Amino acid sequence: MNRRLAAILAADVVGYSRLVELDETGTLGALRERRSQILDPSVARHHGRVVKVMGDGVLLEFGSAVNAVFCATELQRQFAAANESLAEDRRIALRIGVNLGDVVVEGGDLFGDGVILAVRLQAMAKPGGICVSGSVHDQVAGKLDAAFEDMGLREVKNSSKPVRVYEFLGPKGDLGASRAAPPPSEKPLIAVLPFSNLSGNAQQQYLCDGLTEDIITELSRFRQMQVISRNSSSRFRGTDIDMIRVGRELGAHYLVEGSVRQMAGRTRITAQLIDAATGVHIWAERYDSAQHEIFDIQDRVVRTIVGTLAGRMNWARTELARRKPPASLAAYEYVLRGDALPVGTPEIEAEARHWFGRAIELDPGYARAYALLSGALERQWYLDMSGSNRLRDEAFELAHKAVLLDENDPLCQVAIAWAQINREAYEVAEQHLAKAIALNPNHPVHLADMAIFDSYRGEPEKAIDGMLEAKRLDAFFNPSWYWGELGSMYFNARRYDDAIASMRRSTTLSCVKQAWLAASYALSGKPDDAKHLVEEILRQVPEFSIARFLPKEPLLRREDRQHLAEGLRKAGFQK
Repeated sequence: MNRRLAAILAADVVGYSRLVELDETGTLGALRERRSQILDPSVARHHGRVVKVMGDGVLLEFGSAVNAVFCATELQRQFAAANESLAEDRRIALRIGVNLGDVVVEGGDLFGDGVILAVRLQAMAKPGGICVSGSVHDQVAGKLDAAFEDMGLREVKNSSKPVRVYEFLGPKGDLGASRAAPPPSEKPLIAVLPFSNLSGNAQQQYLCDGLTEDIITELSRFRQMQVISRNSSSRFRGTDIDMIRVGRELGAHYLVEGSVRQMAGRTRITAQLIDAATGVHIWAERYDSAQHEIFDIQDRVVRTIVGTLAGRMNWARTELARRKPPASLAAYEYVLRGDALPVGTPEIEAEARHWFGRAIELDPGYARAYALLSGALERQWYLDMSGSNRLRDEAFELAHKAVLLDENDPLCQVAIAWAQINREAYEVAEQHLAKAIALNPNHPVHLADMAIFDSYRGEPEKAIDGMLEAKRLDAFFNPSWYWGELGSMYFNARRYDDAIASMRRSTTLSCVKQAWLAASYALSGKPDDAKHLVEEILRQVPEFSIARFLPKEPLLRREDRQHLAEGLRKAGFQK
């Protein structure tokens, strides 16, 4: 067995199966043409060799990392040029990974960890992108006029330790020009694979297929992601599937797999969310029920799976965006960063407004960015004790524009609803909130927004049930504002101890909810705790007073407004 050090380039075609389904003859002919006119000449120019071609993929060997990276950049540049005359759904894009490592030589073929890592890197690359290992980056640094982004240490399937990964950004001189154009939103792609029937009963296959279909349908309601059609994902049926390979073939960022097993009168449904680039499991859960109840609880199981999947996927994308330097972020990732910040201090709120504003600069047609900036300006208005409604009116204009850009995005409907509430247009607001839930009843945020509205209009017990239902829908649902809002509902229900317990669970209680907490302390007979909190609030907002604050809380019932005013007075706030 021979070993040697080699630079390995692995490349594959993004969405190969979809392209073949669209036009098998045309796709295969185009690939043959690109190999003869682009791939082979480029490999020869850079002193490499084609190790093997594997359907939609190719493995190349080079004597140096510099030559391998030169070849990779040339391939991507020429493939992009060849795509310019094609319709977008017919374009052939590559993902490329380059690694420098030890390989095993058998005849003309190569094996070993050096090859495997190159393939894993290729799976991490974006369409049209290049990812390289730390060993390649160290070799080419200073030898190429190129910029790389450090993506950090990444877990790699079947590797005992994480690997340092770099993304090729392009020639340094081209970076300014390339960043001037608005990048795409880069919404993540998710594929739901057919649920496996582990019951040994062919008649139960309909249940598996039904679950798969329902999850695809309900995930499609989430505007922040794209869901691959069942026709494309249904081919990958079975329990022994290479998830990284499936992700490559479908062009997916995330995969959902699951199973149904019936035993001893019980039905067990499992579901898992997988990072398609690494094969790493992000989330997994199981659901048990009596066999005769399965159809009664199927809708709830689907809603819970979908709500949790969406939340976990959004969390994963947010964590990835946080590790990237701001200069390389797309509008979608700016929104992720801003939305992940806890609602709290003026400094944090200012940072959130910055990210949403940057997203709008990059993509002026991005409806969600306008909706989130609207909400951020409303929170700023809440803390503005000057008496001006300028921020409130700006927030309304932004929310109105968000709905004009995309009236079918539930987040935009929620944004205009709260803008209307702050203008005391409660009936109009309720219609928008109802539409948001109708568009996506599986999103815990929309259920929570309706619950908050129920509390403000004088139905606190109904609001509490709605807030707890949002938590049941997604056990991981824990935005920074959740416990403060739940606490204010308990306050409106005159359940002060529950209000205090809830608000104290928040690690980032906003200044607004701190005022509610102070009122809860005062009315529960804890004057010292109330006084301490009042002092802290006045340190943050010296102009805070009951007369300035209370009109901004949209409590519809007079007795609820008087109740909050009484608590604030007892806490020690000035009229």
